[in-house]
Amino acid sequence: MKNFQEMYNEKKKSVKELLDLIEDRDYIFSAQAAGEPAAILSEMQYLKETGVKGCVLNTCLPLQDYPMFKDPEMQGILDQNAWFFSGAQRQAHKDKLVSAIPQSSTSVLRKVLDRVAYEKRRPVVMATVSPMDEHGYFTLSVSAIYERDLINKGAFVLLEVNPNFPRTYGDSLVHISEVDAFVEADRPIPEAKLAPYTETDAKIGKLIADLIEDGSTIQLGIGNIPNAVANELKSKKHLGIHTEMFTETMVDLIECGAVDNSQKGLLDGYSVCSFTMGSKRLYDFVNNNPSVLFKSCTFTNDPYTIGQNSKFVSINASLEIDLMGQCASETVDGVQWSGTGGQSETVMGAQMSKGGKSIIAMHSTYETTDEKGEKVLRSKIVPYLHRNAAVTTSRNDVDYVVTEHGVAWLRGLNIRERVEALIAIAHPDFREELKAQAEELKLW
Repeated sequence: MKNFQEMYNEKKKSVKELLDLIEDRDYIFSAQAAGEPAAILSEMQYLKETGVKGCVLNTCLPLQDYPMFKDPEMQGILDQNAWFFSGAQRQAHKDKLVSAIPQSSTSVLRKVLDRVAYEKRRPVVMATVSPMDEHGYFTLSVSAIYERDLINKGAFVLLEVNPNFPRTYGDSLVHISEVDAFVEADRPIPEAKLAPYTETDAKIGKLIADLIEDGSTIQLGIGNIPNAVANELKSKKHLGIHTEMFTETMVDLIECGAVDNSQKGLLDGYSVCSFTMGSKRLYDFVNNNPSVLFKSCTFTNDPYTIGQNSKFVSINASLEIDLMGQCASETVDGVQWSGTGGQSETVMGAQMSKGGKSIIAMHSTYETTDEKGEKVLRSKIVPYLHRNAAVTTSRNDVDYVVTEHGVAWLRGLNIRERVEALIAIAHPDFREELKAQAEELKLW
């Protein structure tokens, strides 16, 4: 048997040599966010020279605006699907160069692989990994959200090996024997800085923190409101972490002692996540840290898994909510903006947890421009969702809704009671109008 270094030397390629391995009609999955193999993706237009046809690239929150995203000549060579839009893909969507796949995070891979098998395509996974150790193992580093699942399903494995990426624990090990080819790269790991949050965010953060008891297990996302919530949680005790994204504010909570993972009820002693992105401090924290487990989202976001945690609290954002409680969290004016991610599943899982709570957090208003070009204030709580809006979380599942004006607990309420509760936390300037519209729509 060849030793690991011999196998490594044989599988090492240039980017173009690696892309020469792509075959007609391959279905290519790129790792999520900071885990994307940027050295490979930046040269995907080389496929125009190889002669392949009918391939598909499936991305999830890509961070860079790659040339292929805006190249109409790639159509028919490498068509683009997405599970979660980024800014670059919003523009590509306007140009009809990418289409979103409606999804829930724990089932989308299975469903897409069913389609791939039906169409007799070869699944290919591309990801960035930390360097190989003396036992022949890489790690999937900052994203284990679905990459290991694809390898387990027999996907063709193409990697970027990068020494700047941390070594992580959990569902992240990849052995050299499982790899078909890789390239070496030395690009910096993508970093994201915490933005200062507003007074409105702080009000919402305090209201949410008041709902979170000592001993709760929390799920936070990225953004100003989760950052504000985390700041308010520093005085809590015995919190646990079970989340899709491990954030820098979670490092703060661990280091100040608010999080000790001692009362979770599932994987006590460990912070559980599926991916991470943030500052060098965050990456240094997760590097070789056995207390942070990177698990596939088919585990982390499974409502039944979540429900085994004690007092699980999910905190998600929405862009718009109607008076029945339907949340449109991924479309703006009916156009795809982001994706479902784990929202719908963490909402359900939190309510399956003993003592659990699911929270939808949002500003009560947003500023936009009217037909005259003047800035106007609009309510995010509306009588009905925008035409063509995607319902991310149904009215059947919404629990708590929090704005800067208060908390609406919708669990078990009828339509009339929901309307009253949501109008009470809408911006005061819109409450009378919302009451009149609710009456006109017979929302009682």
